[in-house]
Amino acid sequence: MNVVGQIALIFGVCLAGEGIAALLPVKFPASVIAMILLAILLLTRVVKPRHIERVSNVMLANMALAFVPACTSVMDKFEYIKPVLLPFLLICVVTTPVVFLITAWTVQLVLKLQRGKGAKGRA
Repeated sequence: MNVVGQIALIFGVCLAGEGIAALLPVKFPASVIAMILLAILLLTRVVKPRHIERVSNVMLANMALAFVPACTSVMDKFEYIKPVLLPFLLICVVTTPVVFLITAWTVQLVLKLQRGKGAKGRA
Protein backbone atom coordinates (compact mmCIF):
# COMPACT_ATOMS: atom_id res chain seq x y z
CA MET A 1 0.00 0.00 0.00
CA ASN A 2 1.34 3.45 -0.84
CA VAL A 3 1.97 6.15 1.75
CA VAL A 4 -1.22 8.07 0.95
CA GLY A 5 -3.25 4.90 1.43
CA GLN A 6 -1.52 4.21 4.74
CA ILE A 7 -2.23 7.73 5.97
CA ALA A 8 -5.85 7.42 4.84
CA LEU A 9 -6.18 4.11 6.72
CA ILE A 10 -4.78 5.55 9.96
CA PHE A 11 -6.89 8.72 9.70
CA GLY A 12 -9.92 6.57 8.88
CA VAL A 13 -9.41 4.59 12.08
CA CYS A 14 -9.02 7.88 14.00
CA LEU A 15 -12.22 9.19 12.43
CA ALA A 16 -14.04 5.98 13.36
CA GLY A 17 -12.77 6.45 16.93
CA GLU A 18 -14.20 9.98 16.96
CA GLY A 19 -17.54 8.68 15.70
CA ILE A 20 -17.70 5.91 18.29
CA ALA A 21 -16.74 8.35 21.07
CA ALA A 22 -19.54 10.69 19.97
CA LEU A 23 -22.07 7.85 20.14
CA LEU A 24 -21.07 6.61 23.59
CA PRO A 25 -23.24 7.73 26.51
CA VAL A 26 -20.12 8.38 28.63
CA LYS A 27 -17.06 10.51 27.93
CA PHE A 28 -14.22 8.38 26.57
CA PRO A 29 -11.14 9.61 24.66
CA ALA A 30 -11.53 9.05 20.92
CA SER A 31 -7.79 8.45 20.59
CA VAL A 32 -7.99 5.49 22.98
CA ILE A 33 -10.96 4.09 21.07
CA ALA A 34 -9.02 4.47 17.82
CA MET A 35 -6.01 2.63 19.28
CA ILE A 36 -8.24 -0.20 20.51
CA LEU A 37 -9.94 -0.33 17.12
CA LEU A 38 -6.59 -0.45 15.31
CA ALA A 39 -5.36 -3.17 17.69
CA ILE A 40 -8.48 -5.22 16.96
CA LEU A 41 -8.01 -4.74 13.22
CA LEU A 42 -4.38 -5.84 13.48
CA LEU A 43 -5.14 -8.83 15.74
CA THR A 44 -7.92 -10.05 13.45
CA ARG A 45 -5.59 -9.51 10.47
CA VAL A 46 -8.11 -7.27 8.71
CA VAL A 47 -5.26 -4.77 8.61
CA LYS A 48 -1.78 -6.21 8.22
CA PRO A 49 1.27 -4.47 9.74
CA ARG A 50 2.66 -3.86 6.24
CA HIS A 51 -0.47 -1.77 5.51
CA ILE A 52 0.63 0.88 8.03
CA GLU A 53 4.36 0.18 8.43
CA ARG A 54 5.90 3.11 6.53
CA VAL A 55 3.67 5.79 8.03
CA SER A 56 3.96 4.24 11.50
CA ASN A 57 7.75 4.34 11.31
CA VAL A 58 7.67 8.03 10.37
CA MET A 59 5.26 8.76 13.23
CA LEU A 60 7.42 6.86 15.72
CA ALA A 61 10.56 8.64 14.54
CA ASN A 62 8.88 12.03 15.08
CA MET A 63 6.90 11.19 18.20
CA ALA A 64 8.80 13.73 20.31
CA LEU A 65 7.01 16.51 18.41
CA ALA A 66 3.71 15.34 19.88
CA PHE A 67 4.94 16.25 23.38
CA VAL A 68 5.86 19.86 22.57
CA PRO A 69 2.31 21.27 23.06
CA ALA A 70 1.88 19.38 26.35
CA CYS A 71 5.24 20.60 27.68
CA THR A 72 4.44 24.15 26.62
CA SER A 73 1.11 23.98 28.46
CA VAL A 74 2.81 22.70 31.61
CA MET A 75 5.33 25.54 31.47
CA ASP A 76 2.53 28.04 30.81
CA LYS A 77 0.51 26.85 33.85
CA PHE A 78 3.50 26.38 36.18
CA GLU A 79 2.08 28.76 38.81
CA TYR A 80 -0.81 26.32 39.31
CA ILE A 81 1.49 23.31 39.47
CA LYS A 82 4.10 24.86 41.79
CA PRO A 83 2.19 24.24 45.08
CA VAL A 84 1.84 20.51 44.31
CA LEU A 85 5.17 20.06 42.51
CA LEU A 86 6.81 17.86 45.17
CA PRO A 87 3.91 15.35 45.42
CA PHE A 88 3.61 15.37 41.64
CA LEU A 89 7.32 14.59 41.16
CA LEU A 90 7.17 11.93 43.88
CA ILE A 91 4.25 10.24 42.13
CA CYS A 92 6.13 10.34 38.82
CA VAL A 93 9.32 8.92 40.35
CA VAL A 94 7.43 6.10 42.08
CA THR A 95 5.00 5.13 39.32
CA THR A 96 7.42 5.22 36.37
CA PRO A 97 9.49 2.22 37.53
CA VAL A 98 6.28 0.40 38.48
CA VAL A 99 4.92 0.86 34.95
CA PHE A 100 8.26 -0.30 33.48
CA LEU A 101 8.27 -3.43 35.66
CA ILE A 102 4.66 -4.34 34.92
CA THR A 103 5.27 -3.82 31.21
CA ALA A 104 8.41 -5.97 31.28
CA TRP A 105 6.62 -8.75 33.19
CA THR A 106 3.70 -8.60 30.78
CA VAL A 107 6.00 -8.89 27.77
CA GLN A 108 7.81 -11.84 29.37
CA LEU A 109 4.49 -13.55 30.12
CA VAL A 110 3.22 -13.04 26.57
CA LEU A 111 6.48 -14.36 25.10
CA LYS A 112 6.35 -17.39 27.39
CA LEU A 113 2.73 -18.06 26.40
CA GLN A 114 3.56 -17.67 22.72
CA ARG A 115 6.50 -20.08 22.98
CA GLY A 116 4.31 -22.61 24.77
CA LYS A 117 1.56 -22.24 22.18
CA GLY A 118 4.08 -22.68 19.34
CA ALA A 119 5.49 -25.85 20.90
CA LYS A 120 2.01 -27.35 21.30
CA GLY A 121 1.13 -26.46 17.69
CA ARG A 122 4.16 -28.34 16.35
CA ALA A 123 3.53 -31.54 18.31
